[in-house]
Amino acid sequence: MPRLSAWWVRTALIELAIGLTLGALLLANKGLTFAPGLWRWLPVHIELLLLGWTLNLALGVAYWILPRFKAGAPRGAAWPAWAAFGLLNVGIALTCLAPWLPGPASVALLLAGRGCQAAAAALFALHAAPRLKAHGV
Repeated sequence: MPRLSAWWVRTALIELAIGLTLGALLLANKGLTFAPGLWRWLPVHIELLLLGWTLNLALGVAYWILPRFKAGAPRGAAWPAWAAFGLLNVGIALTCLAPWLPGPASVALLLAGRGCQAAAAALFALHAAPRLKAHGV
């Protein structure tokens, strides 16, 4: 497994663990009501599981498994994929911080986080596009 794929999968598992822990606390709080302020963590829980775990895992496996079309051929330039890894996780961090800031700062941080995530998607597509071709071609 390439080093970048290992980083992506490890990051996905860390974000899964944090997201599941938050989810368990939220569920326990729903029944026992031990910390009413805990519900502010719901957007972080959602972000970590929907984009943090799912997208990191999917992109890590995609980087590893996409065809190279020649045995032993390189995967192409790795910098767009590394940049996508960094931007995706910076975007997730910014989006997780957004609910904790007041008013316009929260919106600005959320937009910055989503912008980083969109740039990560574009960079990964730039990296993966040469490795894709239609079936039977």
